[in-house]
Amino acid sequence: MTKGRPTISILEEGMREGMQIESADIPASEKIRLLDALSATGLKRIHVGAFVSPKWTPQMANVDEVIAGFTPVEGVTYTAIVLNQKGAERRDAYGEKLSLPDPTLGRSKIHLCDVFVRRNINISQQDEIDALGRAVATAKEKGVTHAEISVNAAWGSNWLGEFSEDERMRLLQLQYDAWTEAGVPVTRIHVGDPMSWNTPSAVRSMMRRLVATWPEVKDYHLHLHDARGMAMLSAYVAMEELDERHTLQIDTAIGGMGGCPYCGNGRATRMIPTEDFVHLLESEGVETGVDLAKLIEAGVIAEEVVGHELWSKVTAAGPRPTGADVYPMDMPFIETFEQASHFRKGPSVYEGAMSPYREPVKSPARDEYEARLAAEKESN
Repeated sequence: MTKGRPTISILEEGMREGMQIESADIPASEKIRLLDALSATGLKRIHVGAFVSPKWTPQMANVDEVIAGFTPVEGVTYTAIVLNQKGAERRDAYGEKLSLPDPTLGRSKIHLCDVFVRRNINISQQDEIDALGRAVATAKEKGVTHAEISVNAAWGSNWLGEFSEDERMRLLQLQYDAWTEAGVPVTRIHVGDPMSWNTPSAVRSMMRRLVATWPEVKDYHLHLHDARGMAMLSAYVAMEELDERHTLQIDTAIGGMGGCPYCGNGRATRMIPTEDFVHLLESEGVETGVDLAKLIEAGVIAEEVVGHELWSKVTAAGPRPTGADVYPMDMPFIETFEQASHFRKGPSVYEGAMSPYREPVKSPARDEYEARLAAEKESN
């Protein structure tokens, strides 16, 4: 029997994970332009920003203006990150636009890297472990009915090196036991990788072990950074290890922008480009409901907003051309990024380029291809 695939959910992180590492001088109006473009693509989940201190994340100083100014689209869930009660109160003021966290879901998280958590939120790994029992008890008092357990900096650290799978499982087990002993079932597992230590083999092994250890858990969430170019490979491996019983949320960002300033890699930390991941899914027969052409246009807008090239492959080269979108046979040499944009801008971008063809290129194979297209069109 052929194994089915999990349900894939995409969380678009460009407005939060991406913007937090870009220039603080980007005006709210430009962020709104990008957010509105993303909203029109068919994406169903978008992080719009974070309610955090502008002292340490100045890029989020105008988050209120962005949220007040964008136009929500029906059917899209918009969320924002908060780190404390003050942030929660700011977020709650936009309840007509933002979806609030599920009050029935409890969450716990432990970082594998003690250095990272000290740099990031000024506590130690042991502080997180020591607070676990109190956090679970408080959550149960508030009426949570199920829980998510999480490890962050999961596969390795730029300060402490690689972490073992046994250590990841140990910290997840601590959380699982705490929730289970409190009578709260664990239904979700989140694994984060802010420092881009994921590898396909490590992710494959981890997913297999998670499924084998806790077969009752059906929902998974991966936050993979791409500084070393393996995040989309790792996401694909995770997708292949799960089946139709599961859901898998993958965090991506338009253009691949993203990065934590505490990780040591800056903007080079990157994320999986949303356009590229949607193209991958569609190419593998996974329906996403996303208009890839509109997503590519959003990728172009993202580059205009941040003021530099981003890292999406399909925004630069286009999706695989099919049907009537295949390229003209006698197009000239294509060498520059601007010329490569002919798939969306048309042939004017390569006018005057060097060409060796004195006569139009002809091919019986192309004739057969076009005849087949015509016949298919007529039959439809």
